[in-house]
Amino acid sequence: MTKNRFALLLALVISVGASFGLLGRGHGKPQSPVAVPTSAPLPSRLRAEGRVVAYPGADVSVSSEAGGTLVEVKVKEGEEVKKGQILASFDSRRERAALEESRAQVREAEANVRYLEGEYRRSESLVRGEAMSRQNMDQVRNQLEVVKARGDGARATAERLRVGLAKLQVVSPLDGRVVARLVQRGETVAAGGRLFQIVQTDHVRVEAEIDEYDVLRVALAAPVVVGTEGTDRRWKGMVEEIPSQVVGRRLKPQDPARPSDTRVLLVKVALAEKTPLKLGQRVELEIEPAKSH
Repeated sequence: MTKNRFALLLALVISVGASFGLLGRGHGKPQSPVAVPTSAPLPSRLRAEGRVVAYPGADVSVSSEAGGTLVEVKVKEGEEVKKGQILASFDSRRERAALEESRAQVREAEANVRYLEGEYRRSESLVRGEAMSRQNMDQVRNQLEVVKARGDGARATAERLRVGLAKLQVVSPLDGRVVARLVQRGETVAAGGRLFQIVQTDHVRVEAEIDEYDVLRVALAAPVVVGTEGTDRRWKGMVEEIPSQVVGRRLKPQDPARPSDTRVLLVKVALAEKTPLKLGQRVELEIEPAKSH
């Protein structure tokens, strides 16, 4: 009986010891705590809205250098024009008459110069032959100088009138498309008045509005995908210009949940291919973000 009790006690001790051994192994080196994310991960691509704009110098407002009444407007909105092509003409009848009068004075002066030059050469011969006094020869020479001066003045006047007359014809400063015609035939326009808006429509890019909180994620030459509502087509582009300051948002967000008073970076995106996108058209962009360091 004693042996049975001893065996039972021994088994109990062994069992308790094994339990304590397992607990001991469970309290070894402390394990590292599991990291808990404090914020949602950044999206793989930046999404932004923008609009199609012309490159600097490719969007020109054509104004009148001279004022007057338009007697002819040669182009319509949407029409393609070439550099130097006449777009409109002002009434130039008075200026043309003045130019013709001035040119006539030039011709008269030239004829008088030719006559007096002959008279002067003749007077020199007479003076050498003592058939005329030197005083009379000097008078002929003075008359010749006066007529020459009058001719120079008439030529200067004619050139001034010619330049002014040229300003009465409005010409296109570049190849492009007339996107706005602001005048009609018969209108009286003051000097400096706007007449046309001409744009090189094949030389456009996209101005993307990047939220100021994402500006550090934009890099030059980053790939861009451009799309617009109404089509599933997408066009490739590349970030080509990043300005140095943020400005107020220009486009009203299409998502009403997004704030409209935030500041943005107006990033310029070059299109890698020809697109049917129109100047001023609203587009959506996906930009490959810069790699973090």
